Amino acid sequence: MAGDAAGVLVVDDLSVDVHTPAGPVSVVRGVSFAVRSGETLALLGESGCGKSMTAHAVAGLLDPVAEVVGGQVRLDGEDLLGLGARARRRLAGPGLAMVFQDALSALNPVHTVGAQLAEPFRIHEGMSRRAARARAVELMERVGIPEARSRADAYPHQFSGGMRQRLLIATAVALRPKVLIADEPTTALDVTVQAQIMDLLGELRGEQRTALVLITHDLGLAAEHADRVAVMYAGTVVETGPVAEVFARPHHPYTRGLLDSVPAEQHRGSRLTSIPGSPPDPAEVPAGCAFRTRCPLARERCVTHRPVLTSTGTGRAAACHFGKELADA
Repeated sequence: MAGDAAGVLVVDDLSVDVHTPAGPVSVVRGVSFAVRSGETLALLGESGCGKSMTAHAVAGLLDPVAEVVGGQVRLDGEDLLGLGARARRRLAGPGLAMVFQDALSALNPVHTVGAQLAEPFRIHEGMSRRAARARAVELMERVGIPEARSRADAYPHQFSGGMRQRLLIATAVALRPKVLIADEPTTALDVTVQAQIMDLLGELRGEQRTALVLITHDLGLAAEHADRVAVMYAGTVVETGPVAEVFARPHHPYTRGLLDSVPAEQHRGSRLTSIPGSPPDPAEVPAGCAFRTRCPLARERCVTHRPVLTSTGTGRAAACHFGKELADA
């Protein structure tokens, strides 16, 4: 593929509907982004903005009530959405893998962790049981599980939350995937373990040149570990760019509101800044700009015209009618 210049993973105009008794509800609306080998892209936004639904659609793991209704997801130039179930399963592991936020429910409770880690090698590489187990133990050591050889016979509930998350990462990276999607991988972990898990993902990304899509609502996590960021609001991407540039000078009022909401050197008793209101219900997204009811810059045009993601500078884009004004301010 001419591919890596454009991205090993390219998501183009992806749309997802959820079927409800009242009819289909659009929860992902024309999402586009790309990530290159060895790069981390943070998909950022409040809860309910469509980040996880986007990730599940890309990975082919949508619930039966949800359906991709438009767009393309290309891995090394091949459109994943056009593949059958068997072809998608063949790519699960060497092509694209996913780390979930709840390791206990993602790991099978009735199989030892050694057996679960060995399974990809037996299925995809045809290894013997003994050889696959040896690779499983190597992986456990690689992700920092102490006494890996003996603990390979333990079950998921016998590990701490941080260790289970390491095991989940080991499972995901076993076959050296081209793309790894990490969906809130540190949510339930304490700060020290969070840092260890993110450092581990960074090491694996560096060693294997994996493209990492980090889904998070944590601005600090994105600032520290991502190269670029795509900010989502109401099911669509509203701003993209290098993370340092976007956080230093946002080109969308929503991104600016998120950054202003982070407590920084607040004096005791001073009022914390917040974005007024709350994100719209996916079934009741307002016409025009979805953010207009909460936006300090909203004008008449925002009511009638939905802004599209438009270049606001080198490597930067924003879906705001006044993005250029913000960029030039």
